[in-house]
Amino acid sequence: MAESTAERAFSLIDLEREILVDAADGPSDEPRQLEFAPPRMRSPSLVMPDVDHREGVTSVGKLSAEAVAFEYEAAAKAIEATGAELMERVRQCEAVTRNALAAFETVRATAAQYRDRAHAISLQIEHCNQMTTAVRNTCAELSGKIAPVTPVAIDKPSRKSRRRRNKPSQTV
Repeated sequence: MAESTAERAFSLIDLEREILVDAADGPSDEPRQLEFAPPRMRSPSLVMPDVDHREGVTSVGKLSAEAVAFEYEAAAKAIEATGAELMERVRQCEAVTRNALAAFETVRATAAQYRDRAHAISLQIEHCNQMTTAVRNTCAELSGKIAPVTPVAIDKPSRKSRRRRNKPSQTV
């Protein structure tokens, strides 16, 4: 079976690494960053898909099949990343929903407190009204006991008595 393009590219990178190690001045403990390969080949973020080639397929067909498989794999990874982002948004929506439900419960409790307070104030007003009525009735009763309601006849002085009052008296 023929070797894939990705396998050949990685084997060339390995070969160049071996040459660089042999050509180095002295032994080095830290790995050297290779600048000759493009970033995708140097540290691939996606694994090249394993494409089985049929016999009789030309190298152009193999390369095309591998490129298409690679692009589909990249699209699949992007879709998975989108799914992960969607799940994060779902968690955020759930948190907002929980907070909204808690706020709704607070609003409901506040409304119930207002209703209770209105009922208490209404009862207090009715109680004051009953007390006022009782005070009025008591005052009316006491007024009736203190002063009789029967009209009193007032004598009007006659004309003669009025004249006598108005004239100065004669004394000698």
